[in-house]
Amino acid sequence: MVDTLSTMLPLGTPAPNFSLTDTVTGDTVSISDCDGKALVVMFICNHCPFVIHIQRGLVRFGDDYQGNDVSIVGISANDARNYPGDAPHKLAAMARKMGYAFPYLYDETQEVAKSYTAACTPDFFVFDADRTLVYRGQFDDARPSNRIPVTGADLRAAVDAVLADQEVSAVQKPSIGCNIKWIPGQEPDYFG
Repeated sequence: MVDTLSTMLPLGTPAPNFSLTDTVTGDTVSISDCDGKALVVMFICNHCPFVIHIQRGLVRFGDDYQGNDVSIVGISANDARNYPGDAPHKLAAMARKMGYAFPYLYDETQEVAKSYTAACTPDFFVFDADRTLVYRGQFDDARPSNRIPVTGADLRAAVDAVLADQEVSAVQKPSIGCNIKWIPGQEPDYFG
C-alpha cells in the first residue's frame, strides 16, 4: 500500500465534464444529469484499505444527502486489467452489497480521473450550484491506522455550507489513500 495525497485541484476550477457508465444500471451518467445546489464527485474503488475503512461512512453520506439538492457520484478509474477486483461487474456487486445510494461509475480510459487531477482513492471534490470547485480533500481524519471514528465531518461540512449558501472553509486537508492504479504507460503528468 502506497500512501498518496490528493493533488488539491485549485478552488474555483469549473467541474470537468464526465459521461460514464453506471456499473449497476448500465445507464450513462453525465455531469448534465447531476442537478442540485451541490455536486459531490468521489474517486473510490473496491480494494483500497482507505476506502474500505470509510465504506460504511460513504453509505451513510449517500443516504443522508443523495437527492436532497445534492448529486453524488462515485467513480472508479483503476486499471481493471491489472486490478480485476475493480472491474465493472465487481464494482456493481460492491455497490449492491453496500447499498450505495449514488451511481458507481467506471472510468475505463482514466480520462475523467485525469481531468479532475485525481490521485488517490478516496479523493473527494465538491462543486457548488455553478459547478465551481469549493472543496477538495478528505472525508474526515479517520484512517485505517488510527482510531478516529469515521464521520465524514470534512465532506459533510463542505456540502452543508453549500446547501446553506455559506462560504466553505478554506482550511481543507488533502485526502490520503492508495494511488489510482493507472494503465501502464498512461500515468498522468501532474505528479511532476
